[in-house]
Amino acid sequence: MAPCLTFLTLRVQNKFMKYDKIPSQLFTENRQRFVKHLKPKSIAIFNSNDIMPTNADGVMKFIQNKDIFHLSGADQEESVLVLFPDAYDHRHREILFLKETNDHIARWEGAKLDKDQGTEVSGIENIMWLKDLEVTLANLMSQAEHVYLNTNEHLRRAHEVETRDDRFRKWLQERYPLHRYERSEPIMHQIRAIKLPIEVELMQRVSTINAKAFNRVLKFLKPGVKEYELEAEFLHEYIRNQADGFSYDPIIASGENACVLHYIENNDTCNDGELVLFDCGCWYANYASDVTRAFPVNGRFTERQKQVYNAVLRVQKASLEMLRPGNQLHEYHKEVGKLMTDELLQLGLIDKTDVKNENPDWPAYKKYFMHGTSHYIGLDVHDVGLWTAKMEVGNAFTCEPGIYIPEEGIGIRIEDDIVIGEKENLNMTSAIPKEVEEIEEAMNS
Repeated sequence: MAPCLTFLTLRVQNKFMKYDKIPSQLFTENRQRFVKHLKPKSIAIFNSNDIMPTNADGVMKFIQNKDIFHLSGADQEESVLVLFPDAYDHRHREILFLKETNDHIARWEGAKLDKDQGTEVSGIENIMWLKDLEVTLANLMSQAEHVYLNTNEHLRRAHEVETRDDRFRKWLQERYPLHRYERSEPIMHQIRAIKLPIEVELMQRVSTINAKAFNRVLKFLKPGVKEYELEAEFLHEYIRNQADGFSYDPIIASGENACVLHYIENNDTCNDGELVLFDCGCWYANYASDVTRAFPVNGRFTERQKQVYNAVLRVQKASLEMLRPGNQLHEYHKEVGKLMTDELLQLGLIDKTDVKNENPDWPAYKKYFMHGTSHYIGLDVHDVGLWTAKMEVGNAFTCEPGIYIPEEGIGIRIEDDIVIGEKENLNMTSAIPKEVEEIEEAMNS
């Protein structure tokens, strides 16, 4: 995709966030895409995430709900977005409710967005204070027939915490029980899966930051270094480039630790002759990167490590070629499984009898490659998207095959972030070495 030239000229620092100002046209266009899917006389309401407590008077760092951010750019707590395209009063067709700032908040926390700044960020003309939400809704609900509310319907959702959207939904349905309630999330899964040019540039920006960090660590890695020292090198490069820290708990796994898929202790020593698997990403402007590489601690692959590494790399290259418009994710994963089966046969890890007698629900290759190859990426690391739909231009995916051999202390995964294009894909993380020769040259130059 061509970069958005408008964004290229808008390197203006956002005084409220680390990242540069995002053109409000992105959020305006996202709202336009969303409301096209609404039924007549529909109102849609989105809430910010809560600030989550820790202990005593402590709280976790605020992370915005990605749906309200996608539609408004509002990146602060206690914000509410109301969309009502058929409202009688044109001022009520888009309203962003914000927490009213004051001198006390400004002194202790830093000032929040005022109304003019809310418009500048979101492109929404009607900015109101949160204290006016209830009385405004009473007016709007009298005109509406359908109400679209937000829920978390991600396939991997596994938490039990009640969200601000959950509480709001209960309150609204108790107060207005006779309206017809609808789900916003299927629409959000559809529109968030297609990245607009400004989003692609933001994702390339975060990928470039991640590439800087990987290349920094490539030079730092040596026998005797601790995994947490490598973690610190990533974080240093992220923060100095305006990223907002790790986008997930980093996996820095030396030797057999790499065979634990979600190893996050990062407290072991990197020994001479081992490989280190790095699965690390960062946030920039709420967009995530997610990259994996495997580097030799001493700067040279052994012959066996090279065999396994190149097997993974061949599968990854072939898999990247299959991430094209019109293909379907479930079928794609089956085809990748066939590629991996051939490689494992060549490596002597499975034999033809294993394949002949395999369980179709858990094929033979799953013994050494037990996870999926690709997932959506964007505002979330495991971003929302329709797994039953065919791939389209603008979809963004990871591509991350791997082979894990605990008995040999070898775990290798190679992962890139790509955006599907019309003629060819954009590999946003291609600046991170992944050919054996490139890695060894970078580590020994």
